Amino acid sequence: MIGHKTKVLGLGLLATSLVLAACGTAAPSTPVIVEKEKIVEKVVTSAPQVVKETVVVAAPTAVPAAKAKVLRVNLGTYPDNLDPQKASFVNEIAHLKLAYEGLTKFDKDLQTVPGAAEKWAYNADGTELTFTMRKGQKYSDGSLLNAKRFEYSIIRNVNPATGGEYAFVTNDYIAGANAWGEAAAAVADAKDDAAKKTATEAAAKAEATLRASVQAQDAAGKPCADYKQEDCLTLKIKLGAPTPFFHTIMALWVAYPAKEENITAGKEQWTNSTKFQVGNGPYTWKVLEPQVKSRFEANANYYGDKAKTAIEFAYITDSAVSFNAYKNNEFDIIALAAEDLKTVQADAALNAQARIYAGSCTTQLAMNNKYPPYDDKQFRTAVAQAVDRKAWVDNILQGLGAPTQTWIPPGYPGYDKAEARFAFNVDEAKKALAASKAPTADKVPGGKLKYFASNSPRNKTRGEFLVQMLSKNLGIPVEMTLVDPTEYTARQKKGDMDGMFLQGWCADFPHQTNWLPTYFNSKSFASRWGYSNPANDKLMADADVTVDPVKAAAMYDQAQKTIIGDVSSMMFWNNVNSYLVKPWVKGLIQTPQDSGFAGDTVPTAIDIDVAMLPK
Repeated sequence: MIGHKTKVLGLGLLATSLVLAACGTAAPSTPVIVEKEKIVEKVVTSAPQVVKETVVVAAPTAVPAAKAKVLRVNLGTYPDNLDPQKASFVNEIAHLKLAYEGLTKFDKDLQTVPGAAEKWAYNADGTELTFTMRKGQKYSDGSLLNAKRFEYSIIRNVNPATGGEYAFVTNDYIAGANAWGEAAAAVADAKDDAAKKTATEAAAKAEATLRASVQAQDAAGKPCADYKQEDCLTLKIKLGAPTPFFHTIMALWVAYPAKEENITAGKEQWTNSTKFQVGNGPYTWKVLEPQVKSRFEANANYYGDKAKTAIEFAYITDSAVSFNAYKNNEFDIIALAAEDLKTVQADAALNAQARIYAGSCTTQLAMNNKYPPYDDKQFRTAVAQAVDRKAWVDNILQGLGAPTQTWIPPGYPGYDKAEARFAFNVDEAKKALAASKAPTADKVPGGKLKYFASNSPRNKTRGEFLVQMLSKNLGIPVEMTLVDPTEYTARQKKGDMDGMFLQGWCADFPHQTNWLPTYFNSKSFASRWGYSNPANDKLMADADVTVDPVKAAAMYDQAQKTIIGDVSSMMFWNNVNSYLVKPWVKGLIQTPQDSGFAGDTVPTAIDIDVAMLPK
């Protein structure tokens, strides 16, 4: 069916391009000589005679049809929720970040740069953040975009009634946000009328506190009146504690300025209509056919770089069908599935179109520091140096991964490209093992090491590879225990697995705090395998409240070096983004944060070389 649909679509595009061709110019083609009859009257001495005269003329110059610039992407699954304050999955966000833009945004280096706000500033202690909006901004429909719109969207994300899955990303920082949620929960849990009245009053007070923490102001510093106020260009946000990275969070979809009146008018269906999905981003949402197609075109009212090509999403879930459609030139970008990798590598043309690059996740081999022999740093060092990361990536991940010896992935703020400690080296592993408290199997509890994995055929195969490698390189037997998936998750949270297991993390946003204190604080995820370094906890906490970004970056850098040096776990591999991209797709900028399709972090850079399109 994909071939049939594409042929029909092709006819539609052809018809459109024939119309558009008249507006452009083209190099003259060779004139076509035709003959036409012309009726003339010859005057003679006698009565007039009508004769036929043949005149040779040139036909009009043929104008070739212009080829439309459309980036055709198979996005896979159709989104479940296209509400900016409720979305959470990558396919949902892939749509929203084309049509909307936050107060800030991410550039090609994943640095936070001005978006709808031209600048921002913190107060001296980092507890208040002031955004200054660009003047004269408009939505794609031409209506005014002012700071009041962002006030609404941020408060809507915090509001317990919204029920957004990513509410925590604002609530953990804005003054009064969590208190409002807790008060609302107390209302729902009230056992009698008196308790409900008390809780309701507390909730109203908490809401008022939160609303005072997020306030749009006009040129006189007064609260803005409405969405039509042109001088409403300031947004002030009060933070519960110094949070010098909150401007980065304001690039996320949770703060996108969806229009209140559209949400109200569209009710439950507002997200599924381009009539109501009116944004301030680089694209205008032109077509939204659930489960079938979405189309985005350049937003003429966008202040920044204009989109060079339209973007169309299709929603084919079967990767085999998508792959065949790509080979038939029906898509320009698709996700490269692992099962198609060998086919791609065996085909020179397809292999040249493969884009495989670092993604946003890191996986480590955790060793439970609470249990011997993993409570010994020398033993953990031996394990770290006994694992051939490249062999794992090549044989188990089939090349769809990248070995790593550090925690923050390439392309993210804080990535340590110089980190080279604890690389694969069997000789060094044996030296570390000899210096440990358990140099031989008889010194290991039970005479063997333990590796735990969630029970699935894939995990069993992966585990066997790792177990054999460690057993051989350390000279100590390793036993794999497959655990029921639900039980495995529960045991990870309890931290009671007395051995090794895989742990991973993916970025929510590009900032060191999301990688280091969020994960490696002794009371956070690191507690699941007993890692604790109180001095490093303090260093990371101090970095979080350090307003000077240069000083903070140096502190985060030292914290990451300490984590690696402690060998709290073995840094294993980064995931990769893997796509197929047609050669006529130009200007594509790859970043680890790409999630919907290759280049979607900076989509306005993408162009189509129409001269290269198939005839």
